[in-house]
Amino acid sequence: MRPGEIVVSVEQVHALIDKQFPQWSGLPVVAQPLNGTDNALFRLGDSLTARLPRAPWAVEQVATDAAWLPRLAPHLPVPVPVPVAVGQPAGDYPWPWTVVPWLDGCNPQAGQDLVDLAVDLAGFVRAMIAIDPMDGPLKEGIQRGVPLVQRDQLTRRSIAALGNRIDGRAVTAAWDEAMTADEWPGPPVWLHGDLLEGNLLIDGGRLIGVIDFGGLGRGDPAVEVWPGWSLFDSRARAAYREALGFDDATWVRGWAWPLSGSLYWLADLWDSISEEDRDDTVRHIDYIVRHRHS
Repeated sequence: MRPGEIVVSVEQVHALIDKQFPQWSGLPVVAQPLNGTDNALFRLGDSLTARLPRAPWAVEQVATDAAWLPRLAPHLPVPVPVPVAVGQPAGDYPWPWTVVPWLDGCNPQAGQDLVDLAVDLAGFVRAMIAIDPMDGPLKEGIQRGVPLVQRDQLTRRSIAALGNRIDGRAVTAAWDEAMTADEWPGPPVWLHGDLLEGNLLIDGGRLIGVIDFGGLGRGDPAVEVWPGWSLFDSRARAAYREALGFDDATWVRGWAWPLSGSLYWLADLWDSISEEDRDDTVRHIDYIVRHRHS
């Protein structure tokens, strides 16, 4: 676990439900696999999920989900986990938490035929972009979706820190290219901000749900290109690009986002991750650099 993370038990969830939502106190609580660091998920009966932050940096999402997902969901082509209840800290659990619908489906896997998913996901992204801004939260600092130039110093520091563990010359050339791309010309638009495979639900190869809106906010939609490099093969990536309809500059900024994110993650966590994770990330960086024009 990273500093600040906590373990949440089935017993704690039972206690929270019994005290705050007695209408659900008789339902079974089943822990779900930890696919990310931010939240602990527990299936509550057949149709609900208790979602509890595991670290301080995930707590803000409780309020964001409750405020914005009910307003965004009617405009989206697939279901999203709109909170049906918001719980409060109690006992030995320190933060607010939510109860959301259980959404069926499985996560896509690299190596599958994902062309249909790519087209569906592009439709989801386009739907997000089209939603009225409603004075939603703006991306800031180095968050996913800010103007790419705000990641420049961080990315160059990461390249320098990694030294000869990556092809620094090739990576720097790619990043220099990204820095010449025009910025997003329009107003900030709604973004999911974290369209990784673990947050996509499919059935029969088609998108049937999108979960985990921890990256929700308004900014440059180029960041939504990310799954083109983390999940899709070249064929699905081409379908995704065509269905998104982004201009060339947005596509360039799009591949620059996973490049910057991977470099920062690798440099920051080199000493605490496994050799396998290091090798996989180096290969991923190399893949983006070599295939960015294809």
